[in-house]
Amino acid sequence: MKKDIRSYTYEELQEEMKAFGEKSFRAKQIYEWLHVKLADSFSEMTNLSLTLRNRLEEEYVIFPVAMVKRQQSSLDGTNKFLFQLYDGNLVESVLMRYKHGNSVCISSQVGCRMGCRFCASTLDGLERNLSPAEMVGQIYEIQKIIGERISNVVVMGTGEPLDNYNNLLKFIRLLTDEHGLNISQRNVTVSTCGIVPKMYDLANEHLQITLALSLHGSTQEKRKKLMPVANKYHLDEVLKACDDYFKETGRRITFEYSLVEGVNDNEEDARELIRILKERNCHLNLIPVNPIKERDFKQPSRKSALNFKNKLEKNGINVTIRREMGADIDGACGQLRRRVSTTLQQERRKP
Repeated sequence: MKKDIRSYTYEELQEEMKAFGEKSFRAKQIYEWLHVKLADSFSEMTNLSLTLRNRLEEEYVIFPVAMVKRQQSSLDGTNKFLFQLYDGNLVESVLMRYKHGNSVCISSQVGCRMGCRFCASTLDGLERNLSPAEMVGQIYEIQKIIGERISNVVVMGTGEPLDNYNNLLKFIRLLTDEHGLNISQRNVTVSTCGIVPKMYDLANEHLQITLALSLHGSTQEKRKKLMPVANKYHLDEVLKACDDYFKETGRRITFEYSLVEGVNDNEEDARELIRILKERNCHLNLIPVNPIKERDFKQPSRKSALNFKNKLEKNGINVTIRREMGADIDGACGQLRRRVSTTLQQERRKP
């Protein structure tokens, strides 16, 4: 089987070219074609000899990440992309435009096995992990489509990034390598629902990325009702791993908290959040839940969300309400992919 060349780090590509009997500068040229000029084929690499291009074609493949659907919000300019991978699987990515630059939220897996109750990504389970090339490929395709540079990357789309740990690490190296797009590690955020051993592993990598923990419940019992992963890792364990990440990297944790009306937005929840976060150097991001038709969760009113935020703020919690983006374009993670996949399955069943 041909090798996935876009998943090779710069150092690995140097070793490959050395084994080919090529000079080391060839690795730099190829890496630049793949990660700066964003080439989709070896034939585009015109400063390589025809012999080398043919040999690359024989031994390697540049797996495509091809756009099949694009939705553009008329409310705020957010774009949602549906990409098809080499095996026909579909993944979602979201482009958000801010004054400080273009931010892209990418998927790390096809589907997800974490089972969080308010998330559409997990309804059909996990299909497979994405390779590092398929992760950077989402960003590269969006850059080519919009003709603008991406400056911030969030791994918070479909999938649990730490459930695809080794590929995630390689993806971060590719994305932030000075020979490639060279995005600052400080402009990369990785979200997790709380896989404790991998949180410790990530802390020991001493990267300068932001770790975002999906908290969603103010107590262990609340988390268990919303997030099956809480049955394996207690909230106290998860918070201890967060503290370790801050100690090892100096990077404060972002806590993500989906506000669900009548479920986790009452006085007691505010008190518990103040108790567990007050002494921590962190940021709390309140996210009014994106309703999905498969669940009966409701979004709290704007007034209710603001009241909740104010209670926390008055007690010294650094908190914001995430600006809702793309509400008119299947905003929630996994919605678009699931809708299109269901339609395709129905089409196939037709006689």
